[in-house]
Amino acid sequence: MAIIKVTSEDMRAVDAASSEMRDYFKALSLKKNRPLTYNVHTYGCQLNESDSEKLCGMLDSMGLTPTSELSADVILFNTCSIRENAEDRLFGNLGEAKGPKKDNRDILIIVCGCMMKVPENVDRIRKSFPYVDLVFDPQQLHSFPLLLRNTVRSKKQLVNISDDDYIAEDSLVPISRGRKFRALVPIMYGCNNFCTYCIVPYARGRERSRDFGQIVDELQGLADQGYKEVMLLGQNVNSYAGEDGKKFPDVLRAAAEIKAFSRVRFMSSHPKDLSDEVIEMMASYSNIENHLHLAMQSGSDKVLDRMNRPYKIADFMRIVDVFRNKVPEGSLSTDIIVGFPGETEEDFQQTLDAVKRARFDSAFTFQYSMRPGTVAADFKDQIAHDVVTDRFARLLELQNDLAYKSNLAKVGKTEEVLIEGESSTASDILTGRTRSNHLVNFKIPDELKLKNADGSFSCADNYEGMLCKVRFTHARPYSVDGIMESIVND
Repeated sequence: MAIIKVTSEDMRAVDAASSEMRDYFKALSLKKNRPLTYNVHTYGCQLNESDSEKLCGMLDSMGLTPTSELSADVILFNTCSIRENAEDRLFGNLGEAKGPKKDNRDILIIVCGCMMKVPENVDRIRKSFPYVDLVFDPQQLHSFPLLLRNTVRSKKQLVNISDDDYIAEDSLVPISRGRKFRALVPIMYGCNNFCTYCIVPYARGRERSRDFGQIVDELQGLADQGYKEVMLLGQNVNSYAGEDGKKFPDVLRAAAEIKAFSRVRFMSSHPKDLSDEVIEMMASYSNIENHLHLAMQSGSDKVLDRMNRPYKIADFMRIVDVFRNKVPEGSLSTDIIVGFPGETEEDFQQTLDAVKRARFDSAFTFQYSMRPGTVAADFKDQIAHDVVTDRFARLLELQNDLAYKSNLAKVGKTEEVLIEGESSTASDILTGRTRSNHLVNFKIPDELKLKNADGSFSCADNYEGMLCKVRFTHARPYSVDGIMESIVND
């Protein structure tokens, strides 16, 4: 499996294909006497979200406009293979797309992303969903216009799954960023860890890092465009290894030195690679978010070993102690899998003890999901579903209590919040996050509300990306309520 660095010369054929597709869609638009649209469905992690922003950028360049309608002219599914329910959702959504395709044969249905690196999934699409036009893997995202052009030319289903791992700089592809306040910036791709439960190394390929100078240029460009928050992304950002010897602390420092950024975030960290230097930087730079996501997965050394997680729970707790000591106002989140093959009640109790010891402010908790192609899928000592369900409920009860206590500790304080937009629950409530990544839902007193030229109150979208001071008034299990006290910038 070769690692191939994509050059601007390589992209000439892709750019030519994009131009050809723009002409194709323009002619089709004239024929139908309406603008053509696209709908991108994204499943999974922030890296998938970042990939979708690039796919949207390429579709924009072809002359299409985004829509939420399922009957768009281009329907694209960017998939995730981490959990079985994400796969079930995809196949359900593909079934729903059959009707629009039957009514309009010009519709193009595309499936890409991590699921397409699993042969069983590709075979299922070939056999059960013949109306899908294009299937390709995440490593070839930069070639999307070329693959789409080839599909349209051939007028038959095209499946193109590569064995190579490509790395293309962000500057080579257009990006349609989905948020005003946050820019997603991948700094590395792939994973070399091969945890026995995880499909990512097979789906995303080997670790490969972007050019340090290119990353810095992109960050500065984003700051110049007015972005307040940047999120550095990678399957394991701490494994970043630039060709010039640069490591992750160099990238984090470069981002933090850009004063226009109010928040610098990073996801995700592996306990084996996270250095004390990174934690020291979190304590030293006021614009590095004081939230650390560190996946524990289990509190049992025996289970960690079977997972191929190369650390002991004592090593994990050492990192927790360093973080809590150096960043006392910070928050700590984690991932935990319940019911991994061979997990005993004693192992699970050790997980509960570790959760109590770490006092996680939040956690992504999962019931073990068997992934075809992983080592753990062949383990014989799978845990009965009722046992897994019982353990999961007990873990959830404990973690929900810890999360509530973390939120309760915020009540009465006033902190800076980056506004993300309108709350999903009420139009008169805005939502945002603190530097410690606590979710905040808050109201704005009339005297602080922005006004339009005609004197009416401005809509919630106009607050997105602003910083404000919020006084916290009430705690909930997953969020904090509050009232805005002032706008920091306008």
